Amino acid sequence: MSITLFSRRTAVALAFAVASGCLQAQTAPPRAVAAYAGPLFDAHLHYNEEAQPHYSVGSAFELFRKNGVAAILANSRPNDGSRALYEAWQKNPAVGVQVVPFIRVYRNRADYGTWQDNREIHAMIVEEEKRGFYRGVGEFHAHGRAADTPVVKDIVDFAVAKGLVLHAHSDDEAIEILFRHNPKARVIWAHTGFGLSLDRVEEMLRKYPALWGELSYRSGVADASTLSAEWKSLFTRHPTRFLLGSDTWVNERWASYPSIMGGYRRLLGELPRDVAERVAWRNAAEIFTLKAPAR
Repeated sequence: MSITLFSRRTAVALAFAVASGCLQAQTAPPRAVAAYAGPLFDAHLHYNEEAQPHYSVGSAFELFRKNGVAAILANSRPNDGSRALYEAWQKNPAVGVQVVPFIRVYRNRADYGTWQDNREIHAMIVEEEKRGFYRGVGEFHAHGRAADTPVVKDIVDFAVAKGLVLHAHSDDEAIEILFRHNPKARVIWAHTGFGLSLDRVEEMLRKYPALWGELSYRSGVADASTLSAEWKSLFTRHPTRFLLGSDTWVNERWASYPSIMGGYRRLLGELPRDVAERVAWRNAAEIFTLKAPAR
């Protein structure tokens, strides 16, 4: 969504107030069902400038390994954070966590509400892509008609031309606009519309085969103790269309990383194993051609 930091926090608060979603289950007591024990792909990892004084690159990788996270989608404000994680992995693959770097559209907080009409952002993305290792563009916020600008269209077209995936924090109207800009776009839908109805989510998945829903902050996925029947059915009908994410947009999310990932593992344990493996790892592995983690 094209929103300020304040409105993002408001959206988050509303998501928790309406239904705390999959994250509420993180504080639930252990259930009889066995938690999923396989590898995880974190499809929404920010290593923003605020986190870096508190979490060194080395300690970040240690945190990922301890939680069975075999790969991360890194997108950070500014892009220095993502580059630091990617370069550390390239220098020492033995860290055991693959890094899929995305180009963030924000150089600073001021860009959040203005990037959609800022030609400098498009130029920055074009220049940053020349480094040759990025796999996508985003996370970016575009809500409703705010996505319908020449700058956004040029970014979408550039991403398609370079084989980059888009990572959009958007409502369904803006997602529709992104695909209208270029039907060949591939989009990870951050938060899968927050509280959007499941009927509309499924309609979007059927309409756009190259759309994947990322589940951080998504309300209704679980209650205090179990995966909801509606979401379990949706995952089973569309096992190839969902990804997990931590959304470490503030340092508190880094501090709660073990409980976030532990919550996902408990919920995945309620799914058929093949569906759980897809949501946890295989969907992302196929999108980004990742290597299978060492056993």
